[in-house]
Amino acid sequence: MDDNRNAQTLGKREIVNNLDREFARLHLNSCAIIETTPVDILYTVPTQAEMISLSASLGLAASVGESILRCAGAIEQTFGGITANLWDDPFEWTLPEHLSTPDRINEHLAEVEATRRCAFSSFGDDASLLKHVVVPSGESRPLIDLLRETLRRAANHQAHALVMLKTLSDNSPPGFII
Repeated sequence: MDDNRNAQTLGKREIVNNLDREFARLHLNSCAIIETTPVDILYTVPTQAEMISLSASLGLAASVGESILRCAGAIEQTFGGITANLWDDPFEWTLPEHLSTPDRINEHLAEVEATRRCAFSSFGDDASLLKHVVVPSGESRPLIDLLRETLRRAANHQAHALVMLKTLSDNSPPGFII
């Protein structure tokens, strides 16, 4: 009987665990990108010619560092909202002037990851993802929709950082295919 309960309990957190892994993967990849990026190009914005060579399909002309901070910012805003009802835009305290080195960026990424982990530890099971959360716009959204949207936005910023890194330095972190 205990084996059946354990199997049922494991299944009740399948979606939570999958989302947790995806967010953790984003964190690890962001750290790897920052560690691989030469300091002199961390906040370099590609030239117009380089953007044209990218077919300007990215739309956003942001540096590697800015893109990683936007990735972390999307996560921080969502999970700060979930855990402390603090929906402020983290852009205000993640300026390149303050986070000017890879070490400082990685410290910030670790703080964001700690906030995210705290939120995930509060999700009891997959059913908790169906609860509604009131977002800054005042609308009520299912938590799972908010998390999926955050994951998508953060992954897009991270992909932009990878493209910028490859464009500016011909580097790419191990395990990434670009």
